[in-house]
Amino acid sequence: MVTRRARRVVAALAAASAAGALALPAQAQAAYGAIGERETVCAETLYVRTDPNGAWLGTLYRGQTFLVEGPRSGGYVYGFAYGYINRRGWVQDGWFC
Repeated sequence: MVTRRARRVVAALAAASAAGALALPAQAQAAYGAIGERETVCAETLYVRTDPNGAWLGTLYRGQTFLVEGPRSGGYVYGFAYGYINRRGWVQDGWFC
């Protein structure tokens, strides 16, 4: 036999669970950088390079920013990497929030 109190607890848990599911933030979608914009890195890590597919200069991490200056070349874009790097270089395009 289920008591009235047990039914209220189950109902409250179900309501809290449903409210929590509705309040979840949307999954971030990666996008291409807009030239002239300071974009936020959406990838876990994003390598900054000397040239498209060139030598590694440093790593940008999720939440750090990159000023997209252009041009684009072979899936990479040129700009200024903020964060730990603070220098110009090339990053793979399409990993911005």
